[in-house]
Amino acid sequence: MSRRLRRRHVTWLSLAIALFLLIGQHYGWFDTFNDLVNSGNPGLYRVVSYADGDTITVDMNGHDEEIRFIGVDTPETHDPRKNVQCGGPAASVYTKKRISAYGKVRLQSDALSSNRDRYNRLLRYVYLPDGTLMNENLIQNGYGFAYTYFPFSKSAKFIKDEATAQAAKKGLWGYCKPTPNQYGGYTSNDL
Repeated sequence: MSRRLRRRHVTWLSLAIALFLLIGQHYGWFDTFNDLVNSGNPGLYRVVSYADGDTITVDMNGHDEEIRFIGVDTPETHDPRKNVQCGGPAASVYTKKRISAYGKVRLQSDALSSNRDRYNRLLRYVYLPDGTLMNENLIQNGYGFAYTYFPFSKSAKFIKDEATAQAAKKGLWGYCKPTPNQYGGYTSNDL
């Protein structure tokens, strides 16, 4: 086969492939493939409500899902079995302020953590659109404690962040009196 004939075949083959890809994209032939490729990258979900510092509700395709932040425990504000705890209202306000600036969050599960807790809330890492991990941010700024009673992959980092916030007397470490609890973490004092 001559060089000119070979070049002509390559040109026609390239045009045919380009046309196939263009038509396939137009008719959505590759959407399933794209979904498979992107399935590891969760989308953004609109926040519907804020329960407290470590629990929000998001709209997942028309269905409201309550989300419990993995690995962080903020002092209580709404638990009917407990009094409002020192730092709880501040953590709630902080979470709402940070998230409502965007209105949406990105959620990520953890292979070491269960999918849902005993209250049927989804357990997730909660990222702001700017990449901030709210779970970690709450601990770093003294609005919550590292909650290591259940395993999760970022536990060592969260424990280190908690120790740093405690040493710097950030947030509740400066104005509350947290005490060690039976789960290996801390509990804030009542207001």
